[in-house]
Amino acid sequence: MKCGFVTILGRPNVGKSTLLNQMLGQKIVIATDKAQTTRKRIKGILTDENGQIVFVDTPGVHRPLNKLGEFLLDEAKVAVPDADLVLFLVDGSEPAGKGDKWIVENILESIKIPVILVMNKVDKVKQTQKIEENLMSYKTLFKENIPVIKISAKTGRNKDTLLSNIYKKLPEGEKLYPDDIVTEESMRNVAEEIIREKILLHTEDEIPHSVAIKIDKYEECVDIDKIYAIIYCEQKSQKGILIGKNGSLLKKIGTEARLELEEITEKKVYLNLEVKVEKDWRKKDKLLKEFGFKSDD
Repeated sequence: MKCGFVTILGRPNVGKSTLLNQMLGQKIVIATDKAQTTRKRIKGILTDENGQIVFVDTPGVHRPLNKLGEFLLDEAKVAVPDADLVLFLVDGSEPAGKGDKWIVENILESIKIPVILVMNKVDKVKQTQKIEENLMSYKTLFKENIPVIKISAKTGRNKDTLLSNIYKKLPEGEKLYPDDIVTEESMRNVAEEIIREKILLHTEDEIPHSVAIKIDKYEECVDIDKIYAIIYCEQKSQKGILIGKNGSLLKKIGTEARLELEEITEKKVYLNLEVKVEKDWRKKDKLLKEFGFKSDD
């Protein structure tokens, strides 16, 4: 039986979370078209007749602009050394960029862990020649030849091929988790992420990046879960946008989050949302730790 850890690494918005959800056949991480959707390492566990794969989804690797950005980069970096395999996920509809080159030179070149280059979004390109040109631009980043698999995380194209190639690279070993476990995330964490996802979907500009969610209280009862959450933003104007005219946007965010949480918990959910301003929280170590952005070390 094969068992091991597989880290999914790449630039922001290349489809890492979408790929993880696709591999597991269910949604365990939020996925949007905005950068910084993933802010923490999240484990997704796939168990089948071949063994068990513990996928580690990481934040998109980019140059940090503040304390939060530094945390996101660290989250991606520390997920690599303990992995048995790294999936370097790239946007196959575009040629390699400076960000891809930085990842190879600063993270992948220094490790002795197998790497598979996974070209996502190839379904967006109609011309085969263009895909091959893009592929060459990525392959030239590496000093040695590495395996390449072209996929569509959105549609599941070549999912089985990727899966079989992952198992080939993993060591023999016993399962680390029971068969019915798909993630280590607590319901508090899940609730925070789902609320943040709805904000990402309904806001633009700087707001998605300047928002943090904190579950103030989570009461789990037999027939209903009561969740009290605080949405933190950095400016008063952002608070006004998040609340919306007569509270319309906040109500929409709350309703969509509540309905999804009810599907997950399979019972009624009472969700109370409050918006507070915490100026420049992304630059403050104390607040980053309070909001859950702290390393394990």
